[in-house]
Amino acid sequence: MSFEFLGLSEGVLGAVADAGYVDPTPIQAAAIPGVLMGRDILGIAQTGTGKTASFTLPMIDILASGRAKARMPRSLILEPTRELAAQVSENFETYGKNHKLTMALLIGGVSFADQDARLERGADVLIATPGRLLDHFERGKLLLSGVEILVVDEADRMLDMGFIPDVERICSLMPQKHQTLFFSATMPPPIKRLTDKFLNEPKVVEVARPATAAETVEQARVTVAVRDKRAALRSLLESENVKNAIIFCNRKKDVDVIHVSLKRHGFEAVALHGDMDQHERMKVLAAFKDGEAKLLVASDVAARGLDIAAVSHVFNFDVPTHAEDYVHRIGRTGRAGRAGRALTIGTPGDAKYIAAIEKLTGQRIEQIPVSGVKSAAASTKDGRKDRKTPAKEKSGAAEGPSRKPKSRGRGESDRGKKTREKTKDKGAREKTRVVGLGDHTPGFLSRPVTRQSKPQGKSGKTAGDKSE
Repeated sequence: MSFEFLGLSEGVLGAVADAGYVDPTPIQAAAIPGVLMGRDILGIAQTGTGKTASFTLPMIDILASGRAKARMPRSLILEPTRELAAQVSENFETYGKNHKLTMALLIGGVSFADQDARLERGADVLIATPGRLLDHFERGKLLLSGVEILVVDEADRMLDMGFIPDVERICSLMPQKHQTLFFSATMPPPIKRLTDKFLNEPKVVEVARPATAAETVEQARVTVAVRDKRAALRSLLESENVKNAIIFCNRKKDVDVIHVSLKRHGFEAVALHGDMDQHERMKVLAAFKDGEAKLLVASDVAARGLDIAAVSHVFNFDVPTHAEDYVHRIGRTGRAGRAGRALTIGTPGDAKYIAAIEKLTGQRIEQIPVSGVKSAAASTKDGRKDRKTPAKEKSGAAEGPSRKPKSRGRGESDRGKKTREKTKDKGAREKTRVVGLGDHTPGFLSRPVTRQSKPQGKSGKTAGDKSE
């Protein structure tokens, strides 16, 4: 089936053709006709399946007639991250180039004044993150009574980020008559409760089992010691046919560490994490998209916020502790029907997380060797080799029968006897013994004290001082 059979206008079809697309993805083919009919949609599909176009294309046709009023947008799209919101705005610009729709983007890191000015001019399409949208609403700069279409995108990500109360409040502010399009990769109970409350007899579009990896993504993993993870990453980058890649870390501070390490070894890399301001983040994304940087080192802020069709590889420098995050990370590759490869660098201590991922996805992740780095499959949890302690180290004696416990009090007859037997000058050592410090008497306190009558030298020490 081609896009021509979905009921889209000639203007939209022309823009789609210019973008290089011929056939719709399964979710696009199933959702677009329902959206054009005005039905509520509940779309359940993994990331990278074309959800964005499944609502942007029909929305452009629906909003083609009519005009937005000041501060009263005609449609609202909620996104969990700034990056996703920016990507959706780019989709509207690409597919709506043959229409004269106005658009406003409300995200953090951008001046309120500039956004207010945009709202004053009227917006057919308003794309926003929940927090910034409510900020404008509470300041009286935005009215939601004119919204005809509400889109809640990446709802499960909203849940992970704690936005569900905000989303629920925004849904309650909608006019009684409006159309709701709801998309999520998974359907945990809080999301199910939200859809039951705010969707009216929705058409359910499910094109893949929730939380499954795309079939176009080839998965593999390596297991190494913690200290060898960076070497393993470099080896994989050199041995794989990497066109461009996203490297995910669990912690923001590790993003900077890996970024600096890769640049030190001659790799073209940029970094992206949540502590960067919006201008820096957009600059980094532009460099990666334009091919100025081959590698993007990122925290999970980018796991669902990037829509770059031709990412050849995803590397998990850290195994994600939540199995769902693994699915979203590797969904950055193998998009739009292209082949992709996802490689995970784990340690023996990550075994339980790997097991959880395999259980969630229903797929086994193949273990492969990594050139130049020893596998740590037989290592301990922290990635260090399990070294047995020799018996003499455990007992503290060279050999022979076990010795009696050490005396901790002042009665040191056994220990004193052994010490005197090992000392050439038994009498001197016994005479200078210091009482009251247990078994750990410092050596300098045990030396005989002799008075020096000679004058001091240039260094400030007496001429006969041999202590050093």
